[in-house]
Amino acid sequence: MIKKQHFLWVSLLLIFLTGCTSKEATEVHVPTSVTMVTTGDLGAISPYGKTFAWHPTMFSVHTANKLDDEELIKHMRQSITKIMDKKDYSLVSEAQSPSMVIGFGMALESEMSDKEIMDKAGLVAGLSTAGIDDEFEKGSVLVAIFIPNSQQPIWRVLAQGFTETDKPVQNREQRFDKLTTMMLRAIPHNDSY
Repeated sequence: MIKKQHFLWVSLLLIFLTGCTSKEATEVHVPTSVTMVTTGDLGAISPYGKTFAWHPTMFSVHTANKLDDEELIKHMRQSITKIMDKKDYSLVSEAQSPSMVIGFGMALESEMSDKEIMDKAGLVAGLSTAGIDDEFEKGSVLVAIFIPNSQQPIWRVLAQGFTETDKPVQNREQRFDKLTTMMLRAIPHNDSY
């Protein structure tokens, strides 16, 4: 009887053990830290202005994969346009005398260091990469607002966060829009109607 009970327990234990398997977790969590720094005065924008245009030369991208550059510029313009539309500003050409001119730049840390960003933009957000997996790279995005015919921006915002550089640009669109929304939050809603 004891042998039969022992045999039964061993059999049940073997059945349970063969049913248990282990699988290594492969889900990767994207770091969500974003650091932002802003400078300037949006008060110089006319309260009656309803339009914006793209800066003729300030739309640079510094990435390792130059094939992505045009796609990134397109996505950044679409994202900014969506946000400005929600704030009741309309995109016009520079020839149509816009209220403000918007320029931007983007860079990955492998292509432009914080020191280089500081030298070119006069701002640095200083996001730390300590403890971040190598499959993510720190990216920096600068948006600058100019009044027409001005060489110097009246307002700038620089944000730094992490991106998965192996993912197609289209797959990053939602995070892109979220970041741009945060960056442009300070631009006032156009109430001049």
